[in-house]
This record gives sequence, structure tokens and C-alpha cells, in this order.
Amino acid sequence: MKTIRNFLDKKDYVEVETPVLNTIPGGAAARPFVTHHNTLDIDMYLRIATELHLKRLIVGGMERVYEIGRIFRNEGMDVKHNPEFTTIELYEAYTDYNGMMEITENMVNACAKNACGSEKVTYQDQEIDFSVPFKRLSMNDAIKEFTGIDFLSFKGDTEKAKEVAKELHLETKETDKWGDIMSLTFEENVEDKLIQPTFIYDYPVEVSPLTKRKKDCPEIVERFELFVNHCELANAYTELNDPIDQRARFMHQMELRAAGDEEANMIDEDFLTALEYGMPPTGGMGMGIDRLVMLLTDSASIRDVLLFPTMKPKD
Repeated sequence: MKTIRNFLDKKDYVEVETPVLNTIPGGAAARPFVTHHNTLDIDMYLRIATELHLKRLIVGGMERVYEIGRIFRNEGMDVKHNPEFTTIELYEAYTDYNGMMEITENMVNACAKNACGSEKVTYQDQEIDFSVPFKRLSMNDAIKEFTGIDFLSFKGDTEKAKEVAKELHLETKETDKWGDIMSLTFEENVEDKLIQPTFIYDYPVEVSPLTKRKKDCPEIVERFELFVNHCELANAYTELNDPIDQRARFMHQMELRAAGDEEANMIDEDFLTALEYGMPPTGGMGMGIDRLVMLLTDSASIRDVLLFPTMKPKD
């Protein structure tokens, strides 16, 4: 964490704090913890991400901001997930997801060298090479490499995508569209094969409600995730700054909630108002610090790197 702070401070980022108690859980697809504010007599949510408040600071004129903070998600527990965990989120005006790739790989490289004294780290008997640049692969090319299926050859065609899902024995939902199935295909057939640090970029719009579309392909957005040892470590976008498109994406998320998806986003009117004032072109990135510490300390479980992991009481 000290390395991350030094790295960003030298790039003139400003460290900030944003609210832990939110009136709307936003910035990620996750189920929130709910609490109640007695004086205001309203339900509030422990934050599931710091994204929307940090982007409002970009609108307000703070051109480089970051926050290292605790995040809370009311969902499953396993060796990679704890209900509360620590992330770094950073946002910079006048850059995009390409700029975020460069910052991410250099930051992770600096952490490896400072924590382990080397760019090469052994994790569970597997050597991980954090030397830059990291490998880059579009989601479509990654799927083609491991399944032979070219989703862009039938982009937007949900019926064809469902046929592909059936061939691959993937379990889909009635609300799933072309992009949902493309993402599911990647998760089930590619993700567990990514060992060395790899940027998977250009995601379908359906699974990326806060991301700017690619100009030459509106079905795809400018997003990447960093995978190391078949696990997602970081997630980044060229941020969506069109308030009309953003409202339409939120409306679609609300339709998913109405259909039973408890992890879908809610409409954040304050954030939409900020976008209407105008957000400059912006790149943003979020990374799970606990998972990075797991990799750099050869720890098999997230519980090994948390001083007080969430546990079920004995009684």
C-alpha cells in the first residue's frame, strides 16, 4: 500500500475519502449490506465500490484522484472472497483505458519489486513474471483462441449466441443477450487458462454499464480486466461520460433488477446530474489489494492476508 501511494503521489494524484454509507449501492455488480439511519429514517447501503463518488470529483475539477478503502459485498465467501476487502480505485481526466493499462502494469511491477525484490514471483509453485509490458488480448480473440468461436462475426445476434451457449453446455438466463453470453463463454472457457499477467480488453456493453462504447463497434466497450493465475486482479474503463447513454444503461440495469438480479445497478440520479454538467474524457481503474498481497506473499487464501477475516461465530 505504501508503494501504491508513493507511485500515485509522484504522478500528482490526490488521495481522497468518499462516503462508506450510500443511499444507493452503485459502481459495481454486487449485492450490498443494508443498514438503517434512524434520524433520517432511511435505509442506507455499505458501499460496494468507490467509483461513482470518485468520478463526481473528476466532474468537480479534481483531475487525478484515488482512494484506498474498504469495500463491502454481501455475497459468497471462498479463498478469493471476503465480505469486506480493500481496493484501490483511481481516476484520471484526459486519458482512457490504454493509459490505465500502462499505469496498472507499472504499479503492479513496482509492488512486486518492492515487496519481493524481483519481478518474478513464485505463487503456489508457479512462477509469475510481472515484468512489463503485460500480455494484451481482446476478449473476442481470447475466446477464439480457446474455443474457435468468433463472437464478433455475429455481433448483436442473441439467438445465435444462445445456440453457441447450448453447444458449449453453458447455463444461460432468459434475460441474457449476445454480450452476456460472450462474457459467460470467456468466464467458463478462458479465465482459468490465464496464468501470467494478461490484460483482457474490449468487453461487451451488456456487462459494462459504466463504460464508453468503442466508436467503430457500439456493441463493445473500452474496458479491460487484468488476470493473474486465473484470477481477476484489476478492472478498468474508458469512463462513460454521456449522460443520455448512461441513463439508458441504468434503466436496463433496473429491468434486470425487476427480473430478479439483485446485483444489477440502481439509478444514481446525483451521478447522472454530475454527468449532465460534464465529465471530461476519463480513464479509471480498480484493483483488489488483498488479492495482490496474496500473489506477492504466496498465500493460497484471502484469509491468510487479512488480520481479521470474517468468520462464523462458534455459537
